[in-house]
Amino acid sequence: QVQLVESGGGLVQAGGSLRLSCAASGTFFSIMLMGWYRQAPGKQREMVARITSGGSTDYADSVKGRFTISRDSGKNTVYLQMNSLKSEDTAVYYCHAPWLGGDVWGKGTLVTVSS
Repeated sequence: QVQLVESGGGLVQAGGSLRLSCAASGTFFSIMLMGWYRQAPGKQREMVARITSGGSTDYADSVKGRFTISRDSGKNTVYLQMNSLKSEDTAVYYCHAPWLGGDVWGKGTLVTVSS
């Protein structure tokens, strides 16, 4: 069974930076597609960034050039470095992995960007 635990959220001023971490349990991390999603109040959950087992990445247009996703297979951890944060980045950020035909989600970590 795969479990995902996020950390690193908090309150930051606009223009600042945060790094989110997602620790994955299990021995299959190295072959897993991993992603970060976010959900702002009153809005649908949206994809922010994804990274394949080979390191290929994909970003939402709204975060390109500001956010960077990376992974450390030795630590079973995926990161989201967020720079130049804007108030519209305020949301709960979730770690995600498709697994065995289903979806595994973390519980989320709140990021609040003050203007």
